[in-house]
Order: sequence, then structure tokens, then C-alpha cells
Amino acid sequence: MCGIIGILGKHEAAPILVEALKRLEYRGYDSSGIATVKDDGSLDRRRAVGKLVELQDKLVFEPLKGKAGIGHTRWATHGEPNEKNAHPHTRGAVSVVHNGIIENFLTLREELKCEGYKAVTDTDSETIAILCSKFIDEGDEPLVAARKTLLKLSGSFAIAMLFEGQKNLIFAARSGSPLAVGYGKNEIYLGSDALALLPLTKKVAYLEEGDHAVLTREGAEIYDIKGNSVSRQITYLNQSINFHDKSGFSHFMEKEIHEQPIALERAISSYLSDSTGKPTFNLLKKINFTEVSRIILVACGTAYYACYVAKYWIEKLAKIPVEIDIASEFRYREPPIEHATVAIFVSQSGETADTLAALRYCSGRAEKIISIVNVSTSSIARESDEVLEIHAGPEIGVASTKAFTCQLAVLLLATLKAAKDRAEISSTDISKTVNNLKNLPAILNQYLGNVNSLKDISYKLSTTSDVLFLGRGLMYPLALEGALKLKEISYIHAEGYASGELKHGPIALIDDSVPVIILAPYDNLFEKSISNMQEVIARKANVIVISDNDGLREAGLKSETSIEMPKADPLLAPLIYALPIQLLAYFTAVFKGTDVDQPRNLAKSVTVE
Repeated sequence: MCGIIGILGKHEAAPILVEALKRLEYRGYDSSGIATVKDDGSLDRRRAVGKLVELQDKLVFEPLKGKAGIGHTRWATHGEPNEKNAHPHTRGAVSVVHNGIIENFLTLREELKCEGYKAVTDTDSETIAILCSKFIDEGDEPLVAARKTLLKLSGSFAIAMLFEGQKNLIFAARSGSPLAVGYGKNEIYLGSDALALLPLTKKVAYLEEGDHAVLTREGAEIYDIKGNSVSRQITYLNQSINFHDKSGFSHFMEKEIHEQPIALERAISSYLSDSTGKPTFNLLKKINFTEVSRIILVACGTAYYACYVAKYWIEKLAKIPVEIDIASEFRYREPPIEHATVAIFVSQSGETADTLAALRYCSGRAEKIISIVNVSTSSIARESDEVLEIHAGPEIGVASTKAFTCQLAVLLLATLKAAKDRAEISSTDISKTVNNLKNLPAILNQYLGNVNSLKDISYKLSTTSDVLFLGRGLMYPLALEGALKLKEISYIHAEGYASGELKHGPIALIDDSVPVIILAPYDNLFEKSISNMQEVIARKANVIVISDNDGLREAGLKSETSIEMPKADPLLAPLIYALPIQLLAYFTAVFKGTDVDQPRNLAKSVTVE
């Protein structure tokens, strides 16, 4: 979602700010802008709608000077995407960039209007600049005005402020939205995403909830929610990544689909060892699942579907009752959290606002809080009792691919650990499943070497307006995920259903214009799935079955209406069948000519409710 960058440096800030914003493009945005304090102390800014290239073009003709600056990529919440509503917002002696939502902005706007300060944009964010400017007009020093402004705000925010005449000052604050301070040599940086700071510095500190910071080139003074001076732990980033390297692939999404074997191998090996000849689980060592009476799984979007798969695994293998919940609904239900409940929160970024809010609801109620994230330094990770990093590596494409399969792998390992604790699974079955899991990357690698056959089916899908996905058992969450992927990047309406639910309503949608994709590995539910296939064939639907060789032979399907998958342990089918649904969505989107990596209206890290 929205991205923030701030720089107090030795060199002209504008080109550095733009390059840093490029590293935040994956979060999703619809406009961008930068502001600087020029050498004469005045504030100036440039803003543009659309991709960052529009801002770059503007800077060619209207250069922006100054070695102190802030930048922003905006994902619209209040007010349509246009230059007027783009950040930074400058009023008087203040320039502001903001992530999040100011919930009381209408009340503040009316109060300010009565005092002669009228808003000129449709945004909630502008209210911050107006309010701080008013306090400065009334005689307050910039830092006093900024602190008084914070006390007036309700909602979630990450804020960076520049001030007229202050070439060595950035004010930063966070409440519900992340910010990291980066330390250089006589330079200092600010970012909503620490990875965006990597080319500039590897030495960062994360602001905690309610913190605000006064940044100068000499360092950062950080204050907690009560205004007390505090120190925050310095973390050294150890990732070295090239955000712009597609490694010969056409899109980041395509690259990340093909990175799944390596990512899975990394995730699996991080939590497994077999030096004794028997598999040992190197995760959740502080939790004994014999003492756990219930597990709650909470997430959003693709991560939610990973939780849905895990529900089947945990209840089948570990025999623990599982509740899954969409994070945006969870805390508003005010669910009772019983003693001996473990709450697991899954988020690729570790900054998903709804998931973080749900975690905070469970804090102090659940026995243990576990997070499954791709960023071990994220807010969700830092507020958890136990953290399981999925080790997927940076995922730039907005539509999640390798993060999904790595989440599944880590959830399965956690399930096996729970089942072992409770003696619900034999050591023989554990060894068999672990060996199959360790062999999975090689199977996926082989499958990815021959995916051109999906292109013909995808081309036909690109000409349709509606698609249905069906699945039973572990394939039901995959049907939901398949429909989500297709919607996200091709903009084709798609829905996923449990195959048995077809006759309870959705079958009314079936005719010869609707493709029906059926995920049906040759397992104990295969015959049921084929019965559902016959129901839709009888109504002239265009059926596409995804199954292994045994299943396709049993179903008697032609190659042009089927996708053949490797034969594998049914327990691991979700990790395998994730690939064809990702590839179908990808190729379909390519044929339609959509922006695969940055689909319209979507954001990678959703940091607002």
C-alpha cells in the first residue's frame, strides 16, 4: 500500500527519493510525489498521477533541489487518484506524507475551516498539514506544533514531516502503520519498508507503536507514546536483493512462480533436520500441543486460504479443533478466547493492518500468539510470542505466489509437530510425510519445466467473462485461491466453490459460455469430484480438469480439456496444485494485456483497515 521515504543526506535528495520509491512500487500505488527543503530554506514539491515514470518526467523539466526530502507513493483511500490529492501535502511551513487513515479528519476539517483554514483536497492526510501549519502560525516551534498535531489525531498513521527553514530535520511518527529509521554516516533515512532502505543502509531501528522521532543527520531522538526518550534496538539487514531483476522472465510474478522450488526448499530445510536419522522439527519448541485445546487461524486474502488448508491438516492429523477467521471480521465479533487457545496469524508482509489488529485483540487472551510471516522484523512478528518466517524471499508481484506455497509448507510442518506432540501420528507416517515434503521441490521444478500446455487453455479463458473453480477437501481452499488469482490480475469474474455446493445454487450459472475448472487429484474424493464434473458437462459447461495421470484416465478426458499434474502424496496436493492455478491466472492476464505485477486498485502490503 502507500509508501514513505525520507532522506537527510549529503547529496541532492530528489533522484535518491525517486529510486527509493521505485523499491516501494510493489506495494501498489496510483500517484506519487516528493518534497524537499531547498538551499534557501523554502519548501518545494513535485507530484504526478500514475506510474513513477510520470514523476520522473516532471522532474526532468522541473528539477527539485535540496538535500532534505520526503517522498510518497499513494494508494487512494479518501479522494480519487489525481495530482491534487497526491502527497506530499504542503500547507504554510509544513509538508507531510502519510500512510493510514485519520478517522476524525472530518471533525478536524470543520474545526479548522471555522478558524479560516480551508481544505483544498479530498484527502484525510491534508488535515495533518493544515493542523500543524495552524499551530506554527500561532507561534509554536515546528517540533512543538508537530507533537500537538499528533495529540489531535485519531486513526492509524505513519507520518513524515518537513518544515520550512529546517534543512536538517524530519519529524516522524507511527500509530498502527510501520516506520523504520535508517542510519548512515552523517546521513539518516526513513522508510515505511525497511527493505526500501537496503541500498542506502543496512542499519535500521523500528519505531514501536505510538513512537515519534526527531531525525537529524547526526542521529535520531525517539520518544514513546508518553513522550519519554527511549532507545530502539538497532537491527542489521542481511538481505541483498535487486528489486528490478526479473532474471529473464517477463514479469516478477512469472519469476516468483518459478522460484517456488527453491523457496520451498529453503522454508522446509529451515525447520527440519535429520542428523539422527529421524526428522526433527526445529520450530515452536516452546509450545507443547498436548496442552492446546483450540487453534485460531487468522489472515486475509491468499494467506486466509493457506489457513483454510491448514484447518484440514490440523484437524485431520493433530485432532485439534480449528477456527479460521478473516482478520477484518475477527475482532469486531469479539470472540471469546478460551484458556489453552493458540492463535496463529499469517501475513506475507507482517504489516497487514486487519491481521495486526486481530493479533492485538488476542494479546493477553490467547495462551500463545504465533505469527507466520515473510518479514521477521515486521510489526506482526515483533508482537508475537513465536515467529515462523516462511523464507520465501522478496515477493514483488502483488498477486502472491511463492509466499502462498511457503506459508503452506510452514503450516504443514507446524501441523506435524503438533501431531507428534499429541502422539496422533506414528513416527513411520511422520518420516514418510517429511520425505515426501523434502522431495517436493524437485517435483515442482520438473513440472515448471513444461508449462506451455497451459497457454492454450489460458488463451480461451482470456475471452470469457466468468469462470468457476470447484474443489473438494483440500482442493476447496485451492479453488477459492484459484478464483482469487484470476480475479486479481486478469479482471475476469471468478468464483470458487466446494464441489458439493454446486447443486445448492451455483449450478444455475452454468451454460456453454462458462468455463468450470475442477481440481481433482486421484484421491479418496475423486469419484465425488467426477460426479460433479458430469453435472456441469450435462449443462454444456466448458470443463477443465486438473488431475494426475490416473485421474485423467479415469475421467476419460481429452488433453485440450485437462491439465496433467505429477502424482504425489494427497496430503501435499495443495502445494502442487497451487502452481497450475497461478499459471492459468498469469497466462490469462498476459493474453488480456493487463498489468500483471501491479494490477489495478490492489496493493501488496495492505496497511489500512
